[in-house]
Amino acid sequence: MFDTLAGQNGSIVSAITKPFSTATSKHQKLSYDNINPHVKEAQYAVRGELAVKSEQYRVDLKNGKKLPFDTVLITSHISSNIGNPQQLDQKPITFFRQVASLLENPDLLQNRDALIGALGYKSDVVERAEKLLKAVGSVGAYSQSHGALEIRQSVADFIERRDGYPADKDSIYLSNGASGGVNTLLNVMLAGPDCGLLVPIPQYPLYTASLALLNAKPVRYFLDESTAWSTDVGAIRKSLESARAEGTDVRAIVIINPGNPTGASLPADNIKEVIRFAAEEEIVVMADEVYQTNVFEGEFVSFKKCLRELQASPENEDGKFDNVQLASMHSISKGMVGECGHRGGYFELVGFDEDIKSQIYKFISIQLCPPVIGQCLVEMMVNPPRQGEPSYDLYREQYDGIAKGLRTRATALYDAFREMEGVDCQRPQGSMYLFPTIKLPQKAVAAAEKEKRKPDEFYCLRLLDATGVCLVPGSGFGQKEDTLHFRTTFLAPGTDWVQRIVKFHKEFMDEFR
Repeated sequence: MFDTLAGQNGSIVSAITKPFSTATSKHQKLSYDNINPHVKEAQYAVRGELAVKSEQYRVDLKNGKKLPFDTVLITSHISSNIGNPQQLDQKPITFFRQVASLLENPDLLQNRDALIGALGYKSDVVERAEKLLKAVGSVGAYSQSHGALEIRQSVADFIERRDGYPADKDSIYLSNGASGGVNTLLNVMLAGPDCGLLVPIPQYPLYTASLALLNAKPVRYFLDESTAWSTDVGAIRKSLESARAEGTDVRAIVIINPGNPTGASLPADNIKEVIRFAAEEEIVVMADEVYQTNVFEGEFVSFKKCLRELQASPENEDGKFDNVQLASMHSISKGMVGECGHRGGYFELVGFDEDIKSQIYKFISIQLCPPVIGQCLVEMMVNPPRQGEPSYDLYREQYDGIAKGLRTRATALYDAFREMEGVDCQRPQGSMYLFPTIKLPQKAVAAAEKEKRKPDEFYCLRLLDATGVCLVPGSGFGQKEDTLHFRTTFLAPGTDWVQRIVKFHKEFMDEFR
Protein backbone atom coordinates (compact mmCIF):
# COMPACT_ATOMS: atom_id res chain seq x y z
CA MET A 1 0.00 0.00 0.00
CA PHE A 2 2.82 2.41 0.89
CA ASP A 3 4.49 1.66 -2.51
CA THR A 4 1.29 2.68 -4.27
CA LEU A 5 1.05 5.88 -2.31
CA ALA A 6 4.68 6.64 -3.07
CA GLY A 7 3.95 6.41 -6.78
CA GLN A 8 1.05 8.81 -6.46
CA ASN A 9 2.46 11.28 -3.95
CA GLY A 10 6.04 11.29 -2.82
CA SER A 11 5.19 13.71 -0.01
CA ILE A 12 3.02 11.12 1.71
CA VAL A 13 5.87 8.62 1.71
CA SER A 14 8.16 11.32 3.01
CA ALA A 15 5.80 12.00 5.92
CA ILE A 16 5.51 8.29 6.70
CA THR A 17 9.22 7.58 6.62
CA LYS A 18 10.42 10.65 8.58
CA PRO A 19 11.26 9.95 12.24
CA PHE A 20 8.47 10.94 14.58
CA SER A 21 10.96 12.96 16.68
CA THR A 22 11.25 15.47 13.82
CA ALA A 23 7.51 16.14 13.86
CA THR A 24 7.44 16.60 17.66
CA SER A 25 10.81 18.25 18.21
CA LYS A 26 9.18 21.40 19.59
CA HIS A 27 7.56 19.44 22.40
CA GLN A 28 9.15 17.94 25.50
CA LYS A 29 7.89 14.78 27.15
CA LEU A 30 6.64 15.05 30.71
CA SER A 31 9.52 14.99 33.18
CA TYR A 32 10.33 16.09 36.69
CA ASP A 33 11.75 19.32 35.28
CA ASN A 34 8.55 20.47 33.58
CA ILE A 35 5.76 19.36 35.93
CA ASN A 36 3.90 21.89 38.08
CA PRO A 37 6.59 23.51 40.26
CA HIS A 38 4.08 24.16 43.03
CA VAL A 39 3.55 20.42 43.48
CA LYS A 40 7.30 19.94 43.83
CA GLU A 41 7.42 22.72 46.40
CA ALA A 42 4.68 21.25 48.60
CA GLN A 43 5.87 19.29 51.65
CA TYR A 44 3.79 16.88 53.74
CA ALA A 45 5.99 15.43 56.46
CA VAL A 46 3.53 13.02 58.06
CA ARG A 47 3.64 10.95 54.87
CA GLY A 48 7.21 11.79 53.91
CA GLU A 49 10.44 9.78 53.88
CA LEU A 50 10.08 8.43 57.40
CA ALA A 51 6.53 7.24 56.74
CA VAL A 52 7.57 5.55 53.48
CA LYS A 53 10.42 3.76 55.21
CA SER A 54 8.17 2.78 58.11
CA GLU A 55 5.59 1.30 55.73
CA GLN A 56 8.29 -0.74 54.01
CA TYR A 57 9.36 -2.10 57.40
CA ARG A 58 5.74 -3.08 58.05
CA VAL A 59 5.60 -5.02 54.79
CA ASP A 60 9.02 -6.61 55.39
CA LEU A 61 8.08 -7.61 58.93
CA LYS A 62 4.89 -9.22 57.65
CA ASN A 63 6.91 -11.15 55.05
CA GLY A 64 9.50 -12.33 57.57
CA LYS A 65 12.39 -10.31 56.17
CA LYS A 66 15.36 -9.29 58.29
CA LEU A 67 15.04 -5.75 59.66
CA PRO A 68 17.48 -3.39 61.37
CA PHE A 69 15.75 -3.81 64.74
CA ASP A 70 15.55 -7.05 66.68
CA THR A 71 12.34 -8.72 65.48
CA VAL A 72 12.63 -11.32 68.23
CA LEU A 73 12.11 -8.64 70.87
CA ILE A 74 10.11 -6.25 68.68
CA THR A 75 7.32 -8.05 66.89
CA SER A 76 5.56 -5.01 65.45
CA HIS A 77 6.35 -1.63 63.98
CA ILE A 78 4.44 1.37 65.33
CA SER A 79 3.26 4.07 62.93
CA SER A 80 3.03 6.98 65.34
CA ASN A 81 3.51 9.46 62.51
CA ILE A 82 -0.14 10.00 61.61
CA GLY A 83 -3.52 10.06 63.34
CA ASN A 84 -4.85 6.88 61.74
CA PRO A 85 -6.66 5.10 64.61
CA GLN A 86 -7.86 1.91 62.92
CA GLN A 87 -4.46 1.21 61.38
CA LEU A 88 -3.26 1.02 64.98
CA ASP A 89 -5.96 -1.45 66.04
CA GLN A 90 -8.63 0.94 67.30
CA LYS A 91 -11.79 -1.09 66.72
CA PRO A 92 -14.68 0.41 64.75
CA ILE A 93 -17.78 1.26 66.72
CA THR A 94 -20.27 -1.53 66.13
CA PHE A 95 -23.30 0.69 65.57
CA PHE A 96 -21.56 2.62 62.81
CA ARG A 97 -20.34 -0.43 60.96
CA GLN A 98 -23.59 -2.38 61.25
CA VAL A 99 -25.56 0.53 59.80
CA ALA A 100 -22.91 0.96 57.09
CA SER A 101 -23.16 -2.72 56.16
CA LEU A 102 -26.89 -2.35 55.54
CA LEU A 103 -26.34 0.80 53.52
CA GLU A 104 -23.87 -1.04 51.31
CA ASN A 105 -26.15 -4.07 50.92
CA PRO A 106 -29.78 -2.96 51.34
CA ASP A 107 -31.03 -6.41 50.33
CA LEU A 108 -30.24 -7.49 53.88
CA LEU A 109 -33.12 -5.33 55.07
CA GLN A 110 -35.55 -7.70 53.39
CA ASN A 111 -35.01 -10.14 56.24
CA ARG A 112 -35.28 -7.98 59.32
CA ASP A 113 -35.98 -10.96 61.60
CA ALA A 114 -32.74 -12.69 60.60
CA LEU A 115 -30.77 -9.49 61.10
CA ILE A 116 -32.08 -8.98 64.61
CA GLY A 117 -32.51 -12.60 65.68
CA ALA A 118 -29.54 -14.41 64.13
CA LEU A 119 -26.97 -11.70 63.34
CA GLY A 120 -27.28 -9.55 66.44
CA TYR A 121 -28.33 -6.31 64.79
CA LYS A 122 -30.39 -4.08 67.08
CA SER A 123 -33.68 -2.63 65.90
CA ASP A 124 -32.32 0.92 65.96
CA VAL A 125 -29.52 -0.14 63.59
CA VAL A 126 -32.12 -1.29 61.09
CA GLU A 127 -34.19 1.86 61.58
CA ARG A 128 -31.17 4.13 61.08
CA ALA A 129 -30.18 2.33 57.90
CA GLU A 130 -33.71 2.66 56.54
CA LYS A 131 -33.76 6.36 57.44
CA LEU A 132 -30.43 7.04 55.76
CA LEU A 133 -31.35 5.08 52.65
CA LYS A 134 -34.50 7.15 52.40
CA ALA A 135 -32.31 10.27 52.60
CA VAL A 136 -29.66 9.26 50.04
CA GLY A 137 -31.44 6.64 47.89
CA SER A 138 -28.25 4.63 47.43
CA VAL A 139 -24.70 5.10 48.70
CA GLY A 140 -23.64 4.35 45.14
CA ALA A 141 -25.45 7.42 43.78
CA TYR A 142 -24.34 11.04 43.73
CA SER A 143 -25.90 13.26 46.36
CA GLN A 144 -26.37 17.01 46.28
CA SER A 145 -22.99 18.67 45.87
CA HIS A 146 -22.92 19.88 49.47
CA GLY A 147 -24.39 16.65 50.83
CA ALA A 148 -27.78 15.10 51.48
CA LEU A 149 -30.27 17.58 52.96
CA GLU A 150 -31.38 15.29 55.80
CA ILE A 151 -27.77 14.69 56.88
CA ARG A 152 -26.99 18.40 56.81
CA GLN A 153 -30.02 18.90 59.04
CA SER A 154 -28.65 16.32 61.50
CA VAL A 155 -25.37 18.22 61.58
CA ALA A 156 -27.22 21.49 62.22
CA ASP A 157 -29.16 19.86 65.07
CA PHE A 158 -25.89 18.56 66.57
CA ILE A 159 -24.26 22.01 66.45
CA GLU A 160 -27.31 23.54 68.12
CA ARG A 161 -27.22 20.94 70.91
CA ARG A 162 -23.47 21.42 71.35
CA ASP A 163 -23.43 25.22 71.43
CA GLY A 164 -26.90 26.28 72.50
CA TYR A 165 -27.33 28.45 69.40
CA PRO A 166 -29.24 27.71 66.17
CA ALA A 167 -27.52 26.35 63.08
CA ASP A 168 -28.77 26.45 59.51
CA LYS A 169 -28.56 23.34 57.32
CA ASP A 170 -28.04 25.54 54.27
CA SER A 171 -24.80 26.88 55.76
CA ILE A 172 -23.43 23.36 56.26
CA TYR A 173 -21.37 21.62 53.60
CA LEU A 174 -20.51 17.94 53.86
CA SER A 175 -16.99 17.24 52.68
CA ASN A 176 -14.37 14.63 51.85
CA GLY A 177 -12.99 14.66 55.40
CA ALA A 178 -12.12 17.99 56.99
CA SER A 179 -9.26 18.31 54.50
CA GLY A 180 -11.82 18.48 51.68
CA GLY A 181 -13.34 21.50 53.38
CA VAL A 182 -9.93 23.10 53.81
CA ASN A 183 -9.20 22.58 50.12
CA THR A 184 -12.51 24.15 49.11
CA LEU A 185 -12.15 27.19 51.35
CA LEU A 186 -8.54 27.92 50.40
CA ASN A 187 -9.26 27.58 46.68
CA VAL A 188 -12.12 30.05 46.93
CA MET A 189 -10.45 32.55 49.27
CA LEU A 190 -6.92 32.76 47.89
CA ALA A 191 -6.58 34.45 44.53
CA GLY A 192 -2.86 34.23 43.84
CA PRO A 193 0.70 34.82 45.05
CA ASP A 194 -0.16 38.10 46.80
CA CYS A 195 -2.76 36.41 49.03
CA GLY A 196 -1.82 35.00 52.41
CA LEU A 197 -3.12 32.82 55.23
CA LEU A 198 -2.12 33.13 58.89
CA VAL A 199 -0.93 29.67 59.90
CA PRO A 200 0.10 28.55 63.40
CA ILE A 201 3.60 27.24 63.94
CA PRO A 202 3.83 24.40 64.64
CA GLN A 203 0.96 23.44 62.32
CA TYR A 204 -0.56 20.49 60.58
CA PRO A 205 1.29 20.56 57.23
CA LEU A 206 -1.92 20.28 55.20
CA TYR A 207 -2.08 24.07 55.35
CA THR A 208 1.40 24.98 54.12
CA ALA A 209 1.25 22.20 51.52
CA SER A 210 -2.09 23.51 50.21
CA LEU A 211 -0.73 27.05 50.09
CA ALA A 212 2.25 25.84 48.07
CA LEU A 213 -0.09 24.18 45.56
CA LEU A 214 -2.11 27.40 45.27
CA ASN A 215 1.02 29.57 45.01
CA ALA A 216 -0.20 31.60 48.00
CA LYS A 217 1.77 32.77 51.02
CA PRO A 218 1.84 31.17 54.48
CA VAL A 219 2.01 33.92 57.11
CA ARG A 220 3.43 32.12 60.10
CA TYR A 221 2.64 32.98 63.72
CA PHE A 222 4.24 31.10 66.59
CA LEU A 223 2.32 29.38 69.37
CA ASP A 224 3.68 29.91 72.89
CA GLU A 225 5.21 26.66 74.13
CA SER A 226 5.93 28.15 77.58
CA THR A 227 2.18 28.52 78.20
CA ALA A 228 1.08 25.10 76.96
CA TRP A 229 1.14 26.12 73.28
CA SER A 230 -1.38 28.90 73.73
CA THR A 231 -2.43 31.24 70.92
CA ASP A 232 -0.72 34.60 71.43
CA VAL A 233 -2.74 37.34 69.72
CA GLY A 234 0.18 39.75 70.10
CA ALA A 235 2.38 37.43 68.05
CA ILE A 236 -0.39 37.01 65.47
CA ARG A 237 -0.74 40.77 65.11
CA LYS A 238 2.99 41.23 64.51
CA SER A 239 2.93 38.54 61.81
CA LEU A 240 -0.07 40.17 60.15
CA GLU A 241 1.46 43.64 60.20
CA SER A 242 4.73 42.36 58.79
CA ALA A 243 2.97 40.48 55.98
CA ARG A 244 0.83 43.49 55.04
CA ALA A 245 3.90 45.72 55.00
CA GLU A 246 5.37 43.36 52.41
CA GLY A 247 2.24 43.64 50.26
CA THR A 248 0.51 40.41 51.24
CA ASP A 249 -3.29 40.46 51.31
CA VAL A 250 -3.97 38.27 54.36
CA ARG A 251 -7.43 36.76 53.94
CA ALA A 252 -7.84 34.41 56.91
CA ILE A 253 -6.36 32.89 60.05
CA VAL A 254 -6.21 29.18 60.83
CA ILE A 255 -6.71 27.99 64.41
CA ILE A 256 -6.41 24.27 65.18
CA ASN A 257 -8.24 23.47 68.40
CA PRO A 258 -7.48 21.09 70.02
CA GLY A 259 -4.05 21.46 68.50
CA ASN A 260 -2.21 19.36 65.96
CA PRO A 261 0.67 18.70 66.57
CA THR A 262 0.73 20.37 69.98
CA GLY A 263 -2.24 18.78 71.74
CA ALA A 264 -3.19 22.15 73.25
CA SER A 265 -6.83 22.84 74.10
CA LEU A 266 -7.82 26.51 74.01
CA PRO A 267 -10.01 28.04 76.74
CA ALA A 268 -12.93 30.26 75.80
CA ASP A 269 -11.09 33.48 76.74
CA ASN A 270 -8.27 32.68 74.31
CA ILE A 271 -10.78 31.87 71.54
CA LYS A 272 -12.59 35.17 72.08
CA GLU A 273 -9.30 37.06 71.84
CA VAL A 274 -8.80 35.56 68.39
CA ILE A 275 -12.35 36.50 67.35
CA ARG A 276 -11.83 40.09 68.54
CA PHE A 277 -8.65 40.22 66.47
CA ALA A 278 -10.42 38.82 63.39
CA ALA A 279 -13.28 41.31 63.77
CA GLU A 280 -10.86 44.23 64.03
CA GLU A 281 -8.73 43.13 61.08
CA GLU A 282 -11.66 41.87 58.96
CA ILE A 283 -10.21 38.45 58.20
CA VAL A 284 -11.90 35.05 58.06
CA VAL A 285 -11.47 32.61 60.96
CA MET A 286 -10.88 29.01 59.90
CA ALA A 287 -11.48 26.86 62.99
CA ASP A 288 -10.10 23.34 62.53
CA GLU A 289 -12.02 21.50 65.27
CA VAL A 290 -11.62 17.89 64.20
CA TYR A 291 -10.30 16.85 67.64
CA GLN A 292 -13.19 18.33 69.58
CA THR A 293 -13.99 15.06 71.36
CA ASN A 294 -10.30 14.40 72.15
CA VAL A 295 -10.06 16.60 75.24
CA PHE A 296 -8.30 15.44 78.43
CA GLU A 297 -8.25 18.67 80.46
CA GLY A 298 -11.21 21.03 80.72
CA GLU A 299 -13.85 20.89 78.01
CA PHE A 300 -14.06 21.73 74.35
CA VAL A 301 -15.56 25.12 73.49
CA SER A 302 -16.28 25.86 69.86
CA PHE A 303 -15.47 29.06 67.98
CA LYS A 304 -19.12 29.22 66.92
CA LYS A 305 -20.30 29.32 70.55
CA CYS A 306 -17.75 31.98 71.50
CA LEU A 307 -18.70 34.09 68.49
CA ARG A 308 -22.40 33.90 69.34
CA GLU A 309 -21.65 34.84 72.96
CA LEU A 310 -19.68 37.89 71.84
CA GLN A 311 -22.45 38.87 69.44
CA ALA A 312 -24.98 38.69 72.30
CA SER A 313 -22.77 40.58 74.78
CA PRO A 314 -22.68 44.32 75.64
CA GLU A 315 -19.26 44.34 73.98
CA ASN A 316 -21.12 44.15 70.64
CA GLU A 317 -23.01 47.39 71.18
CA ASP A 318 -21.48 48.83 68.01
CA GLY A 319 -22.10 45.59 66.06
CA LYS A 320 -18.38 44.90 65.51
CA PHE A 321 -18.88 41.12 65.79
CA ASP A 322 -21.95 40.90 63.56
CA ASN A 323 -19.98 40.52 60.35
CA VAL A 324 -17.27 38.14 61.55
CA GLN A 325 -16.81 35.35 58.99
CA LEU A 326 -16.20 31.93 60.53
CA ALA A 327 -15.69 28.56 58.87
CA SER A 328 -15.45 25.62 61.27
CA MET A 329 -14.54 22.04 60.33
CA HIS A 330 -15.18 18.61 61.83
CA SER A 331 -14.47 15.04 60.70
CA ILE A 332 -15.26 11.37 61.30
CA SER A 333 -11.53 10.58 61.10
CA LYS A 334 -10.61 11.50 64.68
CA GLY A 335 -12.19 11.34 68.09
CA MET A 336 -13.47 7.93 69.09
CA VAL A 337 -14.94 7.34 65.61
CA GLY A 338 -11.63 6.99 63.75
CA GLU A 339 -13.19 6.27 60.34
CA CYS A 340 -10.38 7.94 58.35
CA GLY A 341 -10.77 5.75 55.27
CA HIS A 342 -14.45 6.60 54.82
CA ARG A 343 -13.61 10.26 54.22
CA GLY A 344 -16.45 12.10 55.88
CA GLY A 345 -16.57 15.59 57.33
CA TYR A 346 -18.32 18.94 57.21
CA PHE A 347 -17.73 22.65 57.47
CA GLU A 348 -20.17 25.31 58.65
CA LEU A 349 -20.14 28.87 57.36
CA VAL A 350 -21.16 31.78 59.58
CA GLY A 351 -21.32 35.38 58.39
CA PHE A 352 -20.60 34.68 54.72
CA ASP A 353 -22.52 36.56 52.04
CA GLU A 354 -24.80 34.55 49.77
CA ASP A 355 -22.78 35.38 46.68
CA ILE A 356 -19.66 33.88 48.29
CA LYS A 357 -21.60 30.80 49.35
CA SER A 358 -22.81 30.36 45.78
CA GLN A 359 -19.21 30.32 44.58
CA ILE A 360 -18.29 27.78 47.24
CA TYR A 361 -21.18 25.65 46.06
CA LYS A 362 -19.97 25.95 42.48
CA PHE A 363 -16.47 24.86 43.47
CA ILE A 364 -17.68 21.75 45.31
CA SER A 365 -20.06 20.98 42.44
CA ILE A 366 -17.06 20.60 40.16
CA GLN A 367 -16.02 17.71 42.44
CA LEU A 368 -19.61 16.33 42.25
CA CYS A 369 -20.13 15.33 45.90
CA PRO A 370 -18.34 13.94 48.96
CA PRO A 371 -18.43 10.14 49.46
CA VAL A 372 -22.00 9.23 50.34
CA ILE A 373 -21.07 6.46 52.78
CA GLY A 374 -18.87 9.06 54.50
CA GLN A 375 -21.84 11.42 54.67
CA CYS A 376 -23.86 8.70 56.39
CA LEU A 377 -21.10 8.13 58.93
CA VAL A 378 -21.09 11.86 59.63
CA GLU A 379 -24.80 11.56 60.44
CA MET A 380 -24.09 8.72 62.85
CA MET A 381 -21.25 10.65 64.49
CA VAL A 382 -23.41 13.70 65.16
CA ASN A 383 -26.47 11.62 66.03
CA PRO A 384 -25.25 8.47 67.84
CA PRO A 385 -27.47 6.08 69.79
CA ARG A 386 -29.08 7.81 72.76
CA GLN A 387 -29.73 6.53 76.24
CA GLY A 388 -32.66 4.12 76.25
CA GLU A 389 -32.14 3.00 72.64
CA PRO A 390 -31.14 -0.64 72.00
CA SER A 391 -27.60 0.11 70.77
CA TYR A 392 -26.76 2.69 73.41
CA ASP A 393 -25.10 0.51 76.05
CA LEU A 394 -22.63 -1.10 73.64
CA TYR A 395 -21.97 2.23 71.93
CA ARG A 396 -21.23 3.88 75.29
CA GLU A 397 -18.99 1.01 76.37
CA GLN A 398 -16.96 1.13 73.16
CA TYR A 399 -16.76 4.93 73.03
CA ASP A 400 -15.66 5.25 76.66
CA GLY A 401 -13.21 2.37 76.29
CA ILE A 402 -11.47 4.06 73.36
CA ALA A 403 -11.33 7.36 75.26
CA LYS A 404 -9.87 5.70 78.34
CA GLY A 405 -7.22 3.92 76.27
CA LEU A 406 -6.16 7.17 74.64
CA ARG A 407 -5.84 8.89 77.99
CA THR A 408 -3.82 5.98 79.45
CA ARG A 409 -1.35 5.98 76.56
CA ALA A 410 -1.07 9.77 76.54
CA THR A 411 -0.15 9.69 80.22
CA ALA A 412 2.35 6.86 79.72
CA LEU A 413 4.10 8.77 76.93
CA TYR A 414 4.11 12.01 78.88
CA ASP A 415 5.59 10.31 81.95
CA ALA A 416 8.25 8.64 79.80
CA PHE A 417 9.24 11.90 78.12
CA ARG A 418 9.59 13.60 81.51
CA GLU A 419 12.21 11.01 82.47
CA MET A 420 14.23 11.29 79.25
CA GLU A 421 17.38 13.40 79.26
CA GLY A 422 17.07 16.63 77.31
CA VAL A 423 13.34 16.19 76.63
CA ASP A 424 10.63 18.58 77.82
CA CYS A 425 6.94 17.98 77.14
CA GLN A 426 3.72 19.85 77.85
CA ARG A 427 0.95 17.92 79.58
CA PRO A 428 -1.49 16.21 77.18
CA GLN A 429 -4.59 18.37 76.96
CA GLY A 430 -6.28 17.15 73.79
CA SER A 431 -6.11 15.70 70.27
CA MET A 432 -3.99 12.55 69.68
CA TYR A 433 -0.47 13.93 69.91
CA LEU A 434 2.43 15.06 72.03
CA PHE A 435 5.05 17.46 70.69
CA PRO A 436 8.02 17.42 73.05
CA THR A 437 11.13 19.59 72.77
CA ILE A 438 14.38 17.68 72.50
CA LYS A 439 17.92 18.97 73.04
CA LEU A 440 20.48 16.86 71.18
CA PRO A 441 24.22 16.70 71.89
CA GLN A 442 26.44 18.69 69.54
CA LYS A 443 28.00 15.47 68.24
CA ALA A 444 24.53 14.31 67.12
CA VAL A 445 23.94 17.64 65.37
CA ALA A 446 27.28 17.27 63.61
CA ALA A 447 26.45 13.71 62.56
CA ALA A 448 23.14 14.94 61.13
CA GLU A 449 24.92 17.67 59.17
CA LYS A 450 27.33 15.10 57.78
CA GLU A 451 24.33 13.17 56.41
CA LYS A 452 22.80 16.46 55.17
CA ARG A 453 19.83 16.00 57.46
CA LYS A 454 18.13 18.16 60.04
CA PRO A 455 18.99 17.03 63.60
CA ASP A 456 15.40 16.09 64.54
CA GLU A 457 15.04 14.14 61.29
CA PHE A 458 18.32 12.34 62.00
CA TYR A 459 17.06 11.42 65.48
CA CYS A 460 13.72 10.10 64.20
CA LEU A 461 15.36 8.01 61.47
CA ARG A 462 17.73 6.45 63.98
CA LEU A 463 14.77 5.74 66.28
CA LEU A 464 12.85 4.05 63.46
CA ASP A 465 15.80 1.85 62.51
CA ALA A 466 16.44 0.88 66.14
CA THR A 467 12.91 0.33 67.41
CA GLY A 468 10.41 0.18 64.53
CA VAL A 469 8.59 3.21 66.01
CA CYS A 470 7.88 5.98 63.49
CA LEU A 471 7.72 9.57 64.73
CA VAL A 472 7.70 12.81 62.74
CA PRO A 473 10.45 15.42 63.23
CA GLY A 474 9.25 18.81 64.41
CA SER A 475 10.76 20.46 61.35
CA GLY A 476 7.91 18.91 59.36
CA PHE A 477 5.43 21.06 61.29
CA GLY A 478 7.52 24.19 61.75
CA GLN A 479 9.31 25.25 64.93
CA LYS A 480 11.15 28.24 66.31
CA GLU A 481 14.73 28.65 65.23
CA ASP A 482 17.26 26.76 67.36
CA THR A 483 14.60 24.42 68.77
CA LEU A 484 13.99 20.75 67.98
CA HIS A 485 10.84 18.70 68.48
CA PHE A 486 9.15 15.53 67.35
CA ARG A 487 5.49 14.58 67.17
CA THR A 488 4.07 11.25 68.23
CA THR A 489 0.55 9.93 68.33
CA PHE A 490 -0.57 7.81 71.27
CA LEU A 491 -2.90 5.63 69.24
CA ALA A 492 -0.89 2.39 69.23
CA PRO A 493 -2.30 -0.32 71.53
CA GLY A 494 -0.62 -0.98 74.87
CA THR A 495 2.25 0.98 76.36
CA ASP A 496 5.19 -1.42 76.01
CA TRP A 497 6.38 0.35 72.84
CA VAL A 498 6.92 3.49 74.91
CA GLN A 499 9.82 1.75 76.62
CA ARG A 500 11.41 1.15 73.22
CA ILE A 501 11.64 4.93 72.85
CA VAL A 502 13.07 5.35 76.37
CA LYS A 503 15.74 2.69 75.80
CA PHE A 504 16.70 4.05 72.40
CA HIS A 505 16.94 7.60 73.71
CA LYS A 506 19.37 6.65 76.48
CA GLU A 507 21.57 4.74 74.05
CA PHE A 508 21.44 7.60 71.53
CA MET A 509 22.44 10.19 74.11
CA ASP A 510 25.25 7.96 75.39
CA GLU A 511 26.53 7.44 71.85
CA PHE A 512 26.71 11.15 71.04
CA ARG A 513 27.38 12.60 74.47
